[in-house]
Amino acid sequence: MIEIPKLYGIPLDSFNIAEGKIKRNQTLGNLLREYNLPKGAFQQLLNIPRDSFDLRKIRAGNKYVLFFDKDSTETLRYFVYEHTLVDFNKLCFFDSVWAENGQKDITIIQRHYKGKIETSLWNAMIDNGINPMLANDLSDIYAWSIDFFGLQVGDSFSVVCDEELVDTISLGCGKIHAAYFRHVDHDFYAVPFTQGGIESYYDLEGNSLRKAFLKAPLKFSRISSGFSHSRLHPVLKIYRPHHGVDYAAPSGTPVYAIGDGKIIKAARGYNRGAGNIIKIRHNGVYSTAYLHLKSFAKGIKTGVYVKQGDLIGYVGSTGLSTGPHLDFRFYKNGKAINPLRVEAAPVEPVLDSNRVAYDSVKAATLELLK
Repeated sequence: MIEIPKLYGIPLDSFNIAEGKIKRNQTLGNLLREYNLPKGAFQQLLNIPRDSFDLRKIRAGNKYVLFFDKDSTETLRYFVYEHTLVDFNKLCFFDSVWAENGQKDITIIQRHYKGKIETSLWNAMIDNGINPMLANDLSDIYAWSIDFFGLQVGDSFSVVCDEELVDTISLGCGKIHAAYFRHVDHDFYAVPFTQGGIESYYDLEGNSLRKAFLKAPLKFSRISSGFSHSRLHPVLKIYRPHHGVDYAAPSGTPVYAIGDGKIIKAARGYNRGAGNIIKIRHNGVYSTAYLHLKSFAKGIKTGVYVKQGDLIGYVGSTGLSTGPHLDFRFYKNGKAINPLRVEAAPVEPVLDSNRVAYDSVKAATLELLK
């Protein structure tokens, strides 16, 4: 028996098809009135629960597909709205009207990507025809061991991952099976291994790549001013200590907590210099501060506990500032230290009881990277 091809679960041989994109200020009602619907369909449409299909939440630019009867009436039978590249809503017009939600099929292809850094990791991805979102995935894996603001020309990478595609469009990489980075004449391997029911990444010796603190509170930016005991202040035009590192980034760039801890200060307009500031106490020794923020993330306030990598705020230019940047400060026993020189301890390595299993996974990982 020949299988009839389907689109959104609808047999293609039974209907004529048209497609378009939602126009600016266009409502679903205005769009559907252009077509022949079954009698009473509009009234039934209003009774569809919002959790099935919220008629108000169609967005300009999103794709829709129409399915019509092939007879002379050309009655509209299905309206499919693509909420995202993957998720869609389907309105069905027959004796009754109802809504269905679905997802397109995702094709997974294992890829092996390689490249060299000329300007940035993001650009290296683009230059090699790779979805640049992979740069974010790598920055997450190596967040504790490689400072991605300090990549150098000639650094290289090799990654084996599952690329996810919908309609030949890349959604980015899912699982990363193996990764390697050559940075400043050092080799950084990432071996995925599950221990205690949690998958994490380890180096070739079995040490976790995850450490107590992230290397930086931003994913991508550049250092515009370093730690100094005497710096010419860009606003005051006088020499004074700058006990932090400035990361230049566009206004609104997400800022993340570099480690677990309790927010001991979340103050707007804390003082004329710092602007909006968040300070986190990580333990009895270390604390960090994030200055000049545009705003705080939802739920962030004094007394709240955060986890490593939690979104806490957004880059801004509040206080004494000449432009959008994050002034990041690191304290040890209350004394400011250079954040770029902090060596954080790794979390638990591969246990001796798991060593044989890990060595097997490591061998398979190295084979993938060949």
